[in-house]
Amino acid sequence: MRLFPVVPLALFSVFPAVAQSQTQVPAGDGQLFLGAFPSRIFVIDESTASVIDEIEVPHGAPRSMAISEDLDRFYFLDQTFEHLTTVNIASQAVTDSFTFSEGNRRVRIRGFRVAPDGKTAILHLDTAVKLIDRFDVDPYRLVQVDLTSHEIVKDLMWPGDGPSASFSTRMLFSPDGAYLYYFDRDVLILETENFTEVDRWSLRQPVEPGVGPIDFGFPSDLINDTPGFFTGLFTLHDSAQNRDLMGIIRIDLPNRDHEFYTLGPAQPIQFALAPGRREAYGLLSRIEGYEFWTFDLERRAVGLRRAVPGRSRMGLDVSTNGDVLYISTAGNTIDYYEAKSFDYLHTLTLDGDMTTDLFILPPSR
Repeated sequence: MRLFPVVPLALFSVFPAVAQSQTQVPAGDGQLFLGAFPSRIFVIDESTASVIDEIEVPHGAPRSMAISEDLDRFYFLDQTFEHLTTVNIASQAVTDSFTFSEGNRRVRIRGFRVAPDGKTAILHLDTAVKLIDRFDVDPYRLVQVDLTSHEIVKDLMWPGDGPSASFSTRMLFSPDGAYLYYFDRDVLILETENFTEVDRWSLRQPVEPGVGPIDFGFPSDLINDTPGFFTGLFTLHDSAQNRDLMGIIRIDLPNRDHEFYTLGPAQPIQFALAPGRREAYGLLSRIEGYEFWTFDLERRAVGLRRAVPGRSRMGLDVSTNGDVLYISTAGNTIDYYEAKSFDYLHTLTLDGDMTTDLFILPPSR
């Protein structure tokens, strides 16, 4: 573990937003995917910024969409949280969909995490039986499911402090599938044969007297990071100065190590790692307004900051060549900005509101 000093925020400059750029900025040769109403996944050509196909899916608009470790498949829930569906990305076809609901018994899948080999998944099940005068609600279950037979292989013990609505966003398989990491107050490490705890990695100890512990949010998009690693923002409290600081942390899960450095006062910033992992971008959202940030990961510094028009529920992503930023998530538009200058480029308008995050897949995958 290495701790680096605070980098003065005077290293950056803030510029106001300006009119639309007249420059054509290529975004790359990848493809963009996102779920949308009424029951489809848009396929967008990155080089032309146009919809080139739609994947029709069953059971309504996709929700909670995730991508497989090998970038070959999408998994997602429907609006009722009762169906888990699989789409093959290359063939753009639905290859599987199943539910545990039957008759008056409704089984909702509150979260899931698929193993790297795609053979099994861990599901958080929430079951209710409708009777003539009431609902009988079963305790939450954490189960391992065979994705071929759709049978429950085994019930699992809840890691950490018990059932959590956000458990699926706090779990990550090791690249070889041998371990499952659960991010709680500590990082719990479970073997995946019987899902028993084999080790525990504590990040809640103060980094030094009066400073810490580290608090970080686990990112859901790991396409641009090295398998087994993740890079993101963290915060910690400086008791001596009574202030919250933020910085960049890079966690090496296989070796149970990490390094981090602070950047300055904590801010509500969304973080997006760029291809090549030399830069990252941030989107600051607060009542006073919205800003783009550049994080220079090699110099360990904040670069350009720029105010931009904003709206509620904005998601930030980076193009496959790292030259364009995408703003999506709410509504039916994707806004394009140049990453170097934060100039607004153009907007792609879809004919249906989006219901999932945006997935940007490189051409060679």
